[in-house]
Amino acid sequence: MFNKKFLIGGGLCFLVLVIWLFASNAPKTQNSFDQDGDVNQNTEAQQIYENAVGFKEDRDLVKAKDAYQKILIDHPDYEKVEVAQTELEGLNMEIIFSNTPTPDAVMHEVVRGDTLGKLAKKYGTTIELIKQNNSLKDNIIRVGQKLRVWNTPLNIYVDKSQNILILKKNEEVLKVYTISTGKDNSTPVGTFKIITKLVDPVWFNRGVVVPPESPANALGSRWLGFDLPGYGIHGTIEPETIGQQVTAGCVRMRNEEVEELYMIIPMGTKVVVVD
Repeated sequence: MFNKKFLIGGGLCFLVLVIWLFASNAPKTQNSFDQDGDVNQNTEAQQIYENAVGFKEDRDLVKAKDAYQKILIDHPDYEKVEVAQTELEGLNMEIIFSNTPTPDAVMHEVVRGDTLGKLAKKYGTTIELIKQNNSLKDNIIRVGQKLRVWNTPLNIYVDKSQNILILKKNEEVLKVYTISTGKDNSTPVGTFKIITKLVDPVWFNRGVVVPPESPANALGSRWLGFDLPGYGIHGTIEPETIGQQVTAGCVRMRNEEVEELYMIIPMGTKVVVVD
């Protein structure tokens, strides 16, 4: 079976198919037109790649993102396509977490009565992300202050067969995480939403209360609970199990990655789980 690899692009994903074996065994009868086409494609892809690197060095993150995205869409056979994917994921997250101007965020001028909680609810984001975007040390904001606020909906897609969680903006893939899912196919499939968010959650294990500081607390550092009781996305005390189907039914992530997700995912976020 081919090993499927998700590539970040304008839509949900692209599958990388291992076809070079067939090409390597084919008769060497390519004509000069095919060779010229390949050379031109590689030259164009390399130029786009170099442009992307330059944009990133100049801190023009949106242009860098667009360039890497163009490589994945137009040049999926380019030799550095996996590097481009990794760079694109990093840029996507940096744009979310920074104060970089983007069509996905607005500048809000604080008026009397505003609070971070009200702004997070109004724009469909989180207090944590507003604070991160604007380097706020506490929850105090002042009238006239201008805040960068992310206001584009995010959603989550979980593929149990590949043990991956995809963070999406509408249908655009932003980042792919390797996760663990339930043993014996115990992770439920369907469409859910996040209705609880907890930092350092208490684990209720068959009637036993396991406190956050306990080394036996299997939930790790964060909990994002589904509207299906008992199920959700959480951290881990066993990072070596990531990528396996070993949980009691929940989606398990590395602590640093579920903490990243926790900061940007608001209550009500849609989660789709498929086999």
